[in-house]
Amino acid sequence: MSDNKHAEELPSLSEAIRIWCKIGVLSFGGPAAQISLMHREVVEDNKWLSEQQFLNALSFCMLLPGPEAMQLATYAGWRLHGVVGGLIAGLLFVLPGAIIIMVLAGVYASYGDVPLVSALFYGVKAAVLVIVLEALIKVSKKALGEKAHWVIAALAFIGLFFLSIPYPLIILSAALYGFFTSRKIITRQSEVSNQISLTKSLGTAVTWLAVWLLPLVALSLLGAPQILIDIGQFFSTLAVVTFGGAYAVLAYMAQDVVTQFGWLTAQEMIDALGLAETTPGPLILVTQFVGFLAAFKEGGLWLAMSAALVALWMTFAPCFLWIFTGAPYIEWISNQPRLKGALTAITAAVVGVILNLSIWFALHVLFSSVEQIDFGWGHVWWPAVSSIEWLAFALFILSGFLVFKLHWSIMKVLLSVSVFGAIMKYVLA
Repeated sequence: MSDNKHAEELPSLSEAIRIWCKIGVLSFGGPAAQISLMHREVVEDNKWLSEQQFLNALSFCMLLPGPEAMQLATYAGWRLHGVVGGLIAGLLFVLPGAIIIMVLAGVYASYGDVPLVSALFYGVKAAVLVIVLEALIKVSKKALGEKAHWVIAALAFIGLFFLSIPYPLIILSAALYGFFTSRKIITRQSEVSNQISLTKSLGTAVTWLAVWLLPLVALSLLGAPQILIDIGQFFSTLAVVTFGGAYAVLAYMAQDVVTQFGWLTAQEMIDALGLAETTPGPLILVTQFVGFLAAFKEGGLWLAMSAALVALWMTFAPCFLWIFTGAPYIEWISNQPRLKGALTAITAAVVGVILNLSIWFALHVLFSSVEQIDFGWGHVWWPAVSSIEWLAFALFILSGFLVFKLHWSIMKVLLSVSVFGAIMKYVLA
């Protein structure tokens, strides 16, 4: 289907808002699952973006620091309805989960762990595995068109899963390979090339840089509690230096929050990660939970809620800066032969990245005990076979039957498996 065909089928803003709400509410399971969900809604069901447009945008977002799934949603919204559409898509991707996290953080700070939430979302995680598998198959068919692309995807997976090669190095290597081996000449002229303005891009960057950082300056000038300033500075720094998606952000953050700042204990950090994985929205919403608990210990509920909002702002405002500044160039890049070759190679590497995240997620859903085994230069995540979660495995098989055989909608599968999983968990307890 041509891009012109897609342009003729652009939705109304109200229709788009309905879908962005749906995606925000159903975005369980981390970046791999969220990208899968967006692919199904935006490319397959509603055909708002072509397959190539989606993959180009995904590759671009993988180059950026911060949560790639939220950035992809923002780009899709921008593509449909400009800055307003991007803001709506990005915010609706985050807000449902942020509201839930705010409530659960208050309950956790006051009463401890929340077993009911764990029970309700137990089945959701199993169902999400199937959604990820379905999307991984479909994206692979589109992104891996040549033998070289399969090799790139395989090397990316091996580098991440077995060798712990830094994510930026893998993406850079793929980009360089694609750049220097590209021989195809693209003759179609970019329809947006004449609309790109460096002056406008600079103005966009300055505007969103101010939106991001001026609140932090205001906190300092107004004499806000030091914990708010510290949280603002930490998460604004985090937003810039953490390349590699949500898991890279979490790994960087977890160590500093526990060991350097002492805001949370190790067990509280584990609970925070678990809560973020079982609620909708980006995994990086764990920053909100961390900010809440850190401030709650110092000044109670109102200070905690303020700190949570500061953490949210400093985490997600930069995403709008990156996307609104860079989005106009994605189509232009895709029409430059060598840059297109780099982007195509990155897309192939992203398949390996998603496979790595999917297996990591699957291991932690289907087994209660997973450990890292080191060997020589590398390591492997290996589950204790005796720790298999038979109920989760059964729910995974059930979800696969509902999706692949009966072709149920995502909403029906998630709701059905969630309720059934919660009931069975209490029955078997």
